[in-house]
Amino acid sequence: MTSTAIFRLGLASVVLLLALPSVRAQTDPLSVARTAFQQAYANVEASTSAEEPGDGTALRGYVLYPYLQAARLAVALRKASLSVPEALDRQIAAFVAANDGEPVAQELRRSWLASLAERGQWARFLEFHRPATDELALRCQGFVARIETQKTEGLAADIAAVWLTPRSVPECERPFELLRGTGALTPALVAQRARLALENNNPSFARQIVQPLPANLAAPLLQWAALLENPKREIDALVASPGTSIDEATLLAGWTRLARTDRTAAKQRYGPLVQASGLDARAASRFALPLALALSWDRDADALAWFSRVDAADFDDTAREWQARAALWAGDWTTAGRSIAAMTEATRGTARWRYWSARIAEREGRAAEARRLYESVLPDDNFYSGMAAARLKRTVEPHVQRLAVDDARLARIEAQAALVRARELRASGLIRDALAEWRFGQGQLSPEELPQAVHVASRWGWHDQAITTATAARVFYDYPLLYPRPYDREVAAAAKLTGLAPDLIYGVLRQESLYRNDAVSTANARGLMQLQIDTARRTARAWQLPRPTEITLSDPSVNVTLGAAHVKELLDRFGGQLPVALAGYNAGPNAARRWLPDGARDVDVWVENIPYNETRGYVQRIYWHRVVFAWLRTGKAQDTRAWLASIRP
Repeated sequence: MTSTAIFRLGLASVVLLLALPSVRAQTDPLSVARTAFQQAYANVEASTSAEEPGDGTALRGYVLYPYLQAARLAVALRKASLSVPEALDRQIAAFVAANDGEPVAQELRRSWLASLAERGQWARFLEFHRPATDELALRCQGFVARIETQKTEGLAADIAAVWLTPRSVPECERPFELLRGTGALTPALVAQRARLALENNNPSFARQIVQPLPANLAAPLLQWAALLENPKREIDALVASPGTSIDEATLLAGWTRLARTDRTAAKQRYGPLVQASGLDARAASRFALPLALALSWDRDADALAWFSRVDAADFDDTAREWQARAALWAGDWTTAGRSIAAMTEATRGTARWRYWSARIAEREGRAAEARRLYESVLPDDNFYSGMAAARLKRTVEPHVQRLAVDDARLARIEAQAALVRARELRASGLIRDALAEWRFGQGQLSPEELPQAVHVASRWGWHDQAITTATAARVFYDYPLLYPRPYDREVAAAAKLTGLAPDLIYGVLRQESLYRNDAVSTANARGLMQLQIDTARRTARAWQLPRPTEITLSDPSVNVTLGAAHVKELLDRFGGQLPVALAGYNAGPNAARRWLPDGARDVDVWVENIPYNETRGYVQRIYWHRVVFAWLRTGKAQDTRAWLASIRP
């Protein structure tokens, strides 16, 4: 995002904040300066320099004054386009030098470097270029700067390192031409980049790269590209021409592509391909594994048969996990147990597989062992501990570990310059800059100080940063601290409208956005419940609610209501089956419908076999969030036996 785009995003927030009463105006020593900053920032488009005559003493001394200066300089740079006055270049240079390494200068420096490159100001570009940390486009422009200024020592090796990028880098074409002209761009380097592109599933780019290669070097790479682009056609051609020479790794890449895109076609071609390619049993095993995995993701009845063709040496823990899931789906508890036993100790010892080992022991009549294993899972505080408690017919009470407050450290952290700036940026609606300052400040904390930063963020009401900082500090079990309820009014209203439990709504809200009402995903899902605008509007029509916009989806009352209504719609669509509804909320209702079983399945078996790792974890986390929120609300241990219901077709 450009600095101008960031400025526009921040400006909207500032305008909203200016309409609100000042924050603790009577007691907050920064309130006057903050208000002046917000007013000046809202008028930054009209500024002509980094400092304006109207900037009062309070504003000039305010911790965010450099952000106002950076915004003004960014506006001036944008307006100047290619006719940048020398005086403006000097102002920006002085600002960037004075704030070198600070978050406030980063976006301005990037924009300015791009402008310098466009204007051919190469000596000044190199003065402020940071090859170790600058993005790829700026690194390429740095190569051009070194060419133009004849600072070429070690240049070829630096360009060659960037050459090995599995995608197109237009900004580097001139440096790449230098490599070609000097003969440094060897066929080996060309082939290496093509292989990287193929390994990253970019066959069209690989075809471009191999064009200058001699036929004998290009042929296997083009064959690999063809196998990725049309694996069925290419494998049929290989079957039709037994003995055709092909690298096994290349063939396996194409075969894996076919197994993942067309399971039926792969089943039909496995035997003919093994025979035509002369694969021995050991090699054939490596080709059986991708198909076994793909079939297990589909919960296909043939998955276990294909896993049985795989040599033990070709299994890793991921393959063992999917073999165990396929066995659980098929009700083959013996095979599931063998798969778990074959996992590494680290994987086998997780709550997930200890729970399933207990389930298997219970099914096989080993009651004492099952009870011991279930009990070992109870302290883990997750979906599996809730399931274990249900199996043991016990209630669940989270195992709280409170994070002690160190007042002295807390005071030092709150006074740290970067965190003061983060707090003030957040108060002015400049969230992206606030996050950058928080991360910058967090990086300066000692291991002993980091946990106390969780308290700082929580006291500021910055709940997403409290939780992410707690994760970095490995603080997981202070539930009163990490499970706040800042939207009780909105959640209660949504619960009344939909009939959903407030704890469920809060569980979805926490998992979706970590309490950020301004959260926007890469898929443009927005707000606390992460709703896409089309889904929000369809839901609003169905519930006869006002039509939302992308802006109103940041309003908690709008977003929570529509999100809860959508959860209720999915619950109704899937017959009240909460795991399916949650899977549909995360992965889409069409995916959830595909995952419905052909016959009743235990809920834990069904959840375990959700093929998307993200969605499986999503469902499991919300189940645990519900337990925590209910426990915090009631102070009572929770009964999870209702979790043991079956999932129906």
